[in-house]
Amino acid sequence: MTEHFRTVITHVSEEARQLVESGMLILFAEGAPPELAEVSVLHAVKEISPMAGSPAVGAEFSLGGVLARITAIGDYAWRKFGEIGHVVINFNGASTTPRPGEICVSPVDLKALVAALTPGAEISLRTS
Repeated sequence: MTEHFRTVITHVSEEARQLVESGMLILFAEGAPPELAEVSVLHAVKEISPMAGSPAVGAEFSLGGVLARITAIGDYAWRKFGEIGHVVINFNGASTTPRPGEICVSPVDLKALVAALTPGAEISLRTS
């Protein structure tokens, strides 16, 4: 199994929680500008920094035990995540991304996902 990254949630704003309730998770590394932090789930890479190579469709995304599979990855999504810790995860199961900085994953139980959004929860991405 190849782990592409593992990070830990440090802060979840109320606006970020509301976005997740609608199926969109915005991740941003600690130190994000305040206007972006207020809509983002902030995280700090504690374990594994993003690998150079982009994960493929089918890779497993995990947030606090809630699992999804990547269905599409935008052209710039992985590079932005590696450079500034920012990516948009859309839980719509789409086969193409509407924006180049986005990753689409399979739908999940959004209530379970919101419940998993707690400081200290791990987020990871891995392929088998």
